[in-house]
This record gives sequence, C-alpha cells and structure tokens, in this order.
Amino acid sequence: MSRIAIHAGGFDFVAETHPDAPLTVAAFDKLLPYRQKLIHVRWSGEGCWVPLGDFQLGVGFENHTSHPSVGDILWYPGGYSETEIILAYGACSFSSKLGQLAGNHFLTIVEGKENLRALGLKCLWEGAQEIVMERC
Repeated sequence: MSRIAIHAGGFDFVAETHPDAPLTVAAFDKLLPYRQKLIHVRWSGEGCWVPLGDFQLGVGFENHTSHPSVGDILWYPGGYSETEIILAYGACSFSSKLGQLAGNHFLTIVEGKENLRALGLKCLWEGAQEIVMERC
C-alpha cells in the first residue's frame, strides 16, 4: 500500500491505498498531485465530495460500496450520477437524487481521522474548501 497526504480545510491527513481497488489506485495515482474543491454532500449524510461532472478516470467498479466507514474515500466512476469523489466523516449512505450509488473504496484515512468531523462541519457551514492530495 502506498500513502497519500491529504490537505483540506486547514487539516492534514494521511490515507493508504486500498489493495482491493488496484485499477482505481493506479489511475488516480497518475493524477497526483490532485487539487480540487471539497463541498458537503447533499444526499449522502455525513460526507464531503468533489463533483467531477463528466470526467472519466477510465476504470469501472471495483471494491465498491454504498456505505463507507468514517475515513473511507470512494471514487464513483459515473453513470447514474456525475463522477465524484466522496469522503465519509460520519454516518454515510452514498446516494444521489436518483437513489443509492456505490463507489470504489480506494483510499482510507489512517492519520488525522480525529479531525474529519471538524472538516465536514467546516464544509457544511463555511462552504467549499481546497483539497490537495499528493504522494507522501
């Protein structure tokens, strides 16, 4: 497993890649360093997401779930809803206005998890936050 440093909303995290999502991990690795805006989810509960519109990573579903645990990061490859990255900071059931979705669990936060709720609430009450992901 490799490690990814994540800086978002003034907080620092470290995530490890998930061995059961090798295609997603390899494709995402080519995008690093990755810089976007992180906003609070609309349908999924306690999570934040990076909306990516029609962007295609070039991978299908692998190691996908609709119920990420705190600190899990999913890549939704698109289809029923737009492509996105979702980060669970609490109780999360990955959904869109069209219903339940499943995303590829490709990263898990292993350091800084205690600050996830603060990041989520910052996105909720203060709006979009810069997020940068890069190799450690």
